[in-house]
Amino acid sequence: MPFGAWRSSLPIELLVQGRVGLSETRFDADGTTLVWLESRAEEGGRSVLVRYSDADGLRDISPPGTNVRDRVHEYGGAPALVHGELVVVSDFATGRLHRVGPDRSAEPITPDGPYRYADLTPDPARGRILAVREDHTGPGEAGNEIIAVALDGSLAVDVLATGRDFYAAPRPSPDGSELAFLAWDHPNLPWDGTELFVAPVAPDGRLGEARLVAGSADDWIAQPAWSPDGVLHFVAEPAGWMNLYRLRDGRVEAVPGGVLEAEFAYPDWQFGMRNYAFAPDGSIVAIGRSHSADRLYRFAPDGSATTIEMPFTELSALDVAGDRAVFLGAGPRSFFAVVRLDLATGRWTELRRSIPTEIDPASVSVPEPIEFPTTGDQTAFGLFYPPVSPGFDGPPGERPPLIVTSHGGPTAQAFGGLNVVTQLLTSRGFAVLDVDYGGSTGYGRDYRRRLEGRWGIVDVDDCVAGARYLAEHGRVDGPRLAVRGGSASGYTTLCALAFRDEFSAGVSYFGIGDLLAFSRETHKFESRYLDRLVGPLPEAEATYRERSPILYADRIGCPVLILQGLDDRVVPPAEAERIVDALWERRIPHAYVAFEGEDHGFRKADSIIRSFEAELSFFAQVFGFEPADEIEPLPIEGLDAWRARRAATA
Repeated sequence: MPFGAWRSSLPIELLVQGRVGLSETRFDADGTTLVWLESRAEEGGRSVLVRYSDADGLRDISPPGTNVRDRVHEYGGAPALVHGELVVVSDFATGRLHRVGPDRSAEPITPDGPYRYADLTPDPARGRILAVREDHTGPGEAGNEIIAVALDGSLAVDVLATGRDFYAAPRPSPDGSELAFLAWDHPNLPWDGTELFVAPVAPDGRLGEARLVAGSADDWIAQPAWSPDGVLHFVAEPAGWMNLYRLRDGRVEAVPGGVLEAEFAYPDWQFGMRNYAFAPDGSIVAIGRSHSADRLYRFAPDGSATTIEMPFTELSALDVAGDRAVFLGAGPRSFFAVVRLDLATGRWTELRRSIPTEIDPASVSVPEPIEFPTTGDQTAFGLFYPPVSPGFDGPPGERPPLIVTSHGGPTAQAFGGLNVVTQLLTSRGFAVLDVDYGGSTGYGRDYRRRLEGRWGIVDVDDCVAGARYLAEHGRVDGPRLAVRGGSASGYTTLCALAFRDEFSAGVSYFGIGDLLAFSRETHKFESRYLDRLVGPLPEAEATYRERSPILYADRIGCPVLILQGLDDRVVPPAEAERIVDALWERRIPHAYVAFEGEDHGFRKADSIIRSFEAELSFFAQVFGFEPADEIEPLPIEGLDAWRARRAATA
């Protein structure tokens, strides 16, 4: 059968059926009970706080109907806190924090108003919780500060730290006498440079004078945490890789055995990330990433470092209690799951899968890590997924179409775990390349900083180079190369279409088309992001125009699909509408699908299904095959006229 037209054993409904997004796994205070968050597509995408024990199994503990989520920095993170009987959640609808009773009743503990709360942290020494608050009461940019919230029902909130553009990670020491926290200012995002402070906590709960212990405007510090014996640890990259360090006797030193060519922190797009935790024997269990894969390390007090062998290549949300660890893990043949690990024996158990469906191994495309040459005698990386089917192959002598995709951020990384969208494509006869372009995490500071001042160039060069590499080596069909992506990757997609001639189709999910407009309209967290990626304004205004694909839509020579959430505050719908208008005016074939009630990333089942079906129909029409799935054809404006023009000039 033609590539793309294969009947797949993986139905499109696999995207949502029984699917839950898993995040923020933690042990409760008793060290045996587990808690985590589940985002449920079949419940409108709402997030639910759950508790698990071997005796009682899994049960919801957040208030019925509540969406446990926050919107600080728009991306949120750590919207819930469980500490024994204390359960606190952020209600996404109102932004308020609620204390949850054993019967799942909810009592607000913060006042009504335009506030948002994230990074909820217990402060048991004072019977309160700490949080990062985003204050939208005044004109202009929102204010950010560290606050303490009373638990007595008084709705009292005390501001502990303010005056900086951003704060994160308020972490009280085990005895409650000190508070560690991160702060940074525009134009930085956290991975550009953060400062780690420690302040004494007075008897009345207020902070004394904070002292800077690590970091600067050019040094990334992440994930501060206190060991049980009161030593402050954090992740930093003085040696060029994000490794584990600690503050001992006022001096910063590397954790013994911890200086490796691996990254032990991910870019802080969300609050509450945890890549390491402390075991009772004084060792540290930590997630480190290098060359497109995560590994679980154990650093012993004697300075030895070992890896714990497991079949997972994507790890996150680590916690340790006693001789057990818990984390989220995914592998090339396994979807994300909550995994509990016995540290003594190395045996692990999956407690909850993000997708319960068992997949026929013969239908799974396992990623092949590849390295390929790119611009400037550099090397770039990616994960290549060939088409796989137990029942179909392409016509003799024919090669598959390639869909090049890349991560958002643009500082994130390619995903090597079992991914539904990728497998839906490969099982239908597409090849997929997930590119870790210059700027990605997992290859050290120098690789990540390749993108500074060159966004829209390095990322595009690397995506084009990866596609060419596979075509030249006979793995894919050179005339049928497509590029797709969302958010920052949507921008890369649009740039590739406007400034290169390699691709014959493109799909952009909430991508940026006008850099100047984006810098004016986006939210506070990213409002100065382009200072480093492109250049500071107004000096670099000409560069912003040169790199804005919307201004060069007349150069796009192939069909484009635009998908956009109408509630998106990161990349506002105006971005998509401007792109569509430009495509319309220049008679470039295109389709535009907008989703009511969706923001930066689709969460509703109907939206997720519809967006994939739109992609599949789009590729089928552009590449000339009939999909085996019964889906509604996507209307593509101007496609027939485009085909006629191509035929006339052929």
